Amino acid sequence: MLHAIIMAGGSGTRFWPASRRLRPKQLLALAGDQTMLQGTLSRLGDVVPSQRQMILTNRDLVSAVSEQVPSLPPENIVGEPCKRDTAPCIGLAAAIVQQRDPEAIMAVMPSDHVIQSDEQFQTGLLAAEELVKADPSRIVTFGIRPNYPAESFGYIQRGGSIAASGSIAAFNVESFREKPDRKTAQEYLDSGTYYWNSGIFVWKASTILEALKSNVPEMYDHLASIAESLGTDLYPQVLEERFTAIEGKSIDYAVMEGYPNVVTIEAPFHWDDLGSWQSLSRLHAPDENQNTVVGSHLGIDSQGCIIVSESDHTIATIDVEDLIVVQTRDATLVAPKHAEERVREIVKKLGDQKLTDLL
Repeated sequence: MLHAIIMAGGSGTRFWPASRRLRPKQLLALAGDQTMLQGTLSRLGDVVPSQRQMILTNRDLVSAVSEQVPSLPPENIVGEPCKRDTAPCIGLAAAIVQQRDPEAIMAVMPSDHVIQSDEQFQTGLLAAEELVKADPSRIVTFGIRPNYPAESFGYIQRGGSIAASGSIAAFNVESFREKPDRKTAQEYLDSGTYYWNSGIFVWKASTILEALKSNVPEMYDHLASIAESLGTDLYPQVLEERFTAIEGKSIDYAVMEGYPNVVTIEAPFHWDDLGSWQSLSRLHAPDENQNTVVGSHLGIDSQGCIIVSESDHTIATIDVEDLIVVQTRDATLVAPKHAEERVREIVKKLGDQKLTDLL
């Protein structure tokens, strides 16, 4: 059966001050009425019912996550003792799922992407599931056809096409490429044979565990010990000790870049990783002055700004251009758009100064 694994442990520091340690990006409603996490679960529809949905998150976020998704069984919300990147997260999920369903196929996805439409996403998942059923050693990923030379995404180089269901286009993967410089990104775009790497995967639980065992045996040994303790009184202690002892590594480095049987589906859905405040301009139609406004804004001679305010607070701007202005209950961010990556520096400085109430 198909199981959905949602990775929801990120901190979303680029969305400060709205995103906080105990209310990170995936728990915010940045793209509509639902939070990012709620939207991720709801788009699964009937393809993966709630009893086969699992969320991996920071242990400190388990309570907040549970409040947002009350339909999930408590045992399907797994709190990681510490941050160890995506490979240990995925390996832990695979170990749990395989114990419940030895023939499980896993669809692994981040919790903080914007995807449209739900129907097209479900079509893609079902096509990926069929590709895995046809060859259980396969790993399937989703590639996003690029529409500009992005330097902030990893890329997938496609090879020859393979048969897939319906109108889905699927290809063998030639290589994975790291985030490129501008010139290289333009070359990728011009070639027509590269996709953005969405970070969405489909595989058998047993296949990814075997790949981890081959490529990162020390990590696998820790995960195997955790798996042996599942369902026993020792599980909390073993999880704490063994997971903490793992050397963190991304799934791309641990498995994907060297795996011999990877297939990519050209995503039949619209995808946006919603990586920073400026990305809101892709989701919300700008006003006549090209300002993207979420909340209440009164502007005079103000152009090209990102304005975000809480519902009972109006932001007024005069004679400004290309600013990011974000207001929350206890903090306000004002920055030029070109410096938005430096929001992370603010978060670090708050930590250095032990201003924990603002983190």
